[in-house]
Amino acid sequence: MDSFEWNKLSGWVLAAAIAVLGLSILSAKVFEPVQPKVKGYKVEGVEEVATTGAAAAEAEKPIAFYLASADPAKGEEQFKKCASCHNAAQGGPNGIGPNLYGVVGRPVGKHPGYAYSEAVAGHGGNWDWDNLSDWLKHPKVHIPGNKMSFAGIANPQDRANLIAWLNTQGSNLPKPPPPAETAAAEQPGAPPATTAADTPAPQPGKAPDTVVLDEKKAVAGEGKNIGGPGAPEVTGTSARERAKK
Repeated sequence: MDSFEWNKLSGWVLAAAIAVLGLSILSAKVFEPVQPKVKGYKVEGVEEVATTGAAAAEAEKPIAFYLASADPAKGEEQFKKCASCHNAAQGGPNGIGPNLYGVVGRPVGKHPGYAYSEAVAGHGGNWDWDNLSDWLKHPKVHIPGNKMSFAGIANPQDRANLIAWLNTQGSNLPKPPPPAETAAAEQPGAPPATTAADTPAPQPGKAPDTVVLDEKKAVAGEGKNIGGPGAPEVTGTSARERAKK
């Protein structure tokens, strides 16, 4: 094959490459993807619930409220999230994290044989109900600088279930009393609380309303106390008698 044939072949290859490049540029312009304003699919009938920020903080009640109905069996299921780093067996060894037998109520960062981070070791206090709940919710926020990689448990009832189960593993402390508003609502037969706003104020210049069951009795008992002891006297004539005059 002489040089002319090679040049011709090279020209066809170059022309084909230019054509392919041009077609790719043209197709990219024609079929340019458009990003939607709202990504994903919306399921009709499902309301979005805020789980972060001030709304979530206002919605969540004290952990004692959730502990009142906590289920240790469900808490044991929650502990499976922790089992890769911790165990809660009596006398069990420390793992990546410390052994959690008897953790409810014990001092923070003081389990023997475990090398805590400086942040946890110097935190102070005990692992009480509130402290455990705050720790399990956001470990990095509750004690900044700790070395635990666990992201946390956002659901307060799940945290309460887990803490209730941990309490059965060597601590067995009595649960804290539920908030006062919850205790009052749970008392059977308790009458609803009334306030001054529930009782309408009497209008100026108007006497308190009294009930007259029968007009004839009111007329017959003119000048007498017909309502029993303490009731006001009924005097005067009835509307019917006034109409006859």
